[in-house]
Amino acid sequence: MRILFLENHSMWVYGLPNGFRDAGHNVLISGALTEQNIPALISSFNPELVLMLGWTEEHVGIKRRWVRDYVTTTNIPFVYWATEDPIHTHILTVPFIKQVHPHFVFTVSKEMVPYYEKMGFPAAHLDFAYHPCIHRQDVKVDSYACQIAVLANAYPGVIKIYSQFYRLESLRTLVTPLLKAGLRVDFWGSRWNEMAEILDCKIPEQWIHGYLDYTEAYKVYNSADIMLGLQNTTSQVTMRTYEILGSGGFLLTSNTPAVLELFVPGRHLVVAQTPEETLNLVRYYLNHPEERETIRQQGTTAVTCHSYRHRAECILQILRQRGIL
Repeated sequence: MRILFLENHSMWVYGLPNGFRDAGHNVLISGALTEQNIPALISSFNPELVLMLGWTEEHVGIKRRWVRDYVTTTNIPFVYWATEDPIHTHILTVPFIKQVHPHFVFTVSKEMVPYYEKMGFPAAHLDFAYHPCIHRQDVKVDSYACQIAVLANAYPGVIKIYSQFYRLESLRTLVTPLLKAGLRVDFWGSRWNEMAEILDCKIPEQWIHGYLDYTEAYKVYNSADIMLGLQNTTSQVTMRTYEILGSGGFLLTSNTPAVLELFVPGRHLVVAQTPEETLNLVRYYLNHPEERETIRQQGTTAVTCHSYRHRAECILQILRQRGIL
C-alpha cells in the first residue's frame, strides 16, 4: 500500500512509519505541513491510507482546516492515532478530531474506545511500541555511562495542573527516595531544574543534562546500569517502557496493573510500589550485576513482539475488519 504520514516530529517519524515499511509498504512522510504541500502530496503520491499521530506542531491552528479540506473530504481513509490519551483527551484529542473528522481513531487508552465510538468515531485500542533500528542494543557510551538514569521531560506545569496525574506518584516512588538517600541520578530531558517542589528535594545541577535527541536515547538506555521508567497512568504503559527494553536497558518502573499485564517482574524488569522498595531494589541490583544482566536480556526478548511492524499490521487488520479499507 501507499501510506502517507502527515508528520514532521522526530519522535514519530522513526516509529510507526518504519513499521509499515518493515511490513512491505510504500511510506511517505510529509514534513512540515503547508496549504500547498498537502494537496500536492495527495496528488503526486496518490496514497491509499493517510495517518496522523500524537500531538505536534502539525496538529495546531489552521493546519487542522487544511487537513480537513484536502484529506478528509477525499475518499482516502484518514486515520488518527491519539497518543496523548487519557491525560489530554479533552483538551487535545477531542477538539482535533471534532474539527478534522478522521475516518477512524486509534487510542493508546483502552478505556477511551467506547467514548470515541459514542461520539460517532469508529475506534480501537493501539498501544505504543518500539522500532529495533532506532531503539537497539549497542555498546556502552562513556559520555552517557552512569549508575541510575531518567530520560524524560519533567512536565512540572502539567503535574501541578493535574493533581491526580499518576506521574506524580511514579516520580515520588522512583526518584525522590534515591535523591534523598544521596544516590546520584542522571537526568536527560527538559525542565528538571524546576522540580524541587514536586520532588521534595533539589536535583544537583551537574546531574541534569538537558534535552537529548530522540535518536540518541538508546545510548543512555545501553549505558546506564539502571533506567528509571516513569509511568503516567496505571492502565497503560509509556512508550519508553518498550523503548528501554528494546534497547537492552535494565528497567525499574512503577508497579501498575498495566506493567504486570505485559511483563513479569524479576524476569523482564523490576517494579517498585513504595519508596522503600525502590531504594532496596536499586541497592540490590547495583551490587548484583550478573542478575541485572539476566533480567536485561530477558526483557529485551520479551519486548520483541511489541515492534512497530506488529502495530502496523494490527492497524491494517482492524481497518479491514471495520470496513475502512
